[in-house]
Amino acid sequence: MSRLAKKPISVSKSTVTMAGDTLTVKGAKATLTKKVHPAVSIEVTNEGVVITPKNASKLAKALTGTFAAHVRSMVAGVETPWKRGLILEGVGYRVEVKGKEIVFTVGFSHQVKLAIPEGLTATAEKNVITVEGPDKELVGQFAANIRGVKPPEPYLGKGIRYSDEVIRRKQGKKAV
Repeated sequence: MSRLAKKPISVSKSTVTMAGDTLTVKGAKATLTKKVHPAVSIEVTNEGVVITPKNASKLAKALTGTFAAHVRSMVAGVETPWKRGLILEGVGYRVEVKGKEIVFTVGFSHQVKLAIPEGLTATAEKNVITVEGPDKELVGQFAANIRGVKPPEPYLGKGIRYSDEVIRRKQGKKAV
């Protein structure tokens, strides 16, 4: 079993409730819900949120740590939103937010449009894209979808990369 799951997760500014098989974390800025696996039991006590396996199976022990991480990210997300930055590099590459979608011009014969999921905000200033929201999984998945539009290539470094990502550059052809 996870060592981090053995300790209760402290909750200060948000409220955590467990109703049936649904966990709800409510904060000042957002409310998140998650369905809980039947192999894990979650209890809200005075010390915090306690997560225990319902049986001694390998799956229950593994899910205990997983749900502990989920609860920690949910509590942190409703207090301060998660952010992910992306950088668009390339001559003539552009990005803009139009209403509920983000539009890319990245060297294809057409523009690529991605719908911004409900609960997230995306901003684009020059060639820097910022995805922000309370749900860590949703922020990460949408950032991965954006990066998947035009992943960075190793020769010129063109494409969409995470702001903290380092692209290892390859040497091009050599003239004889």
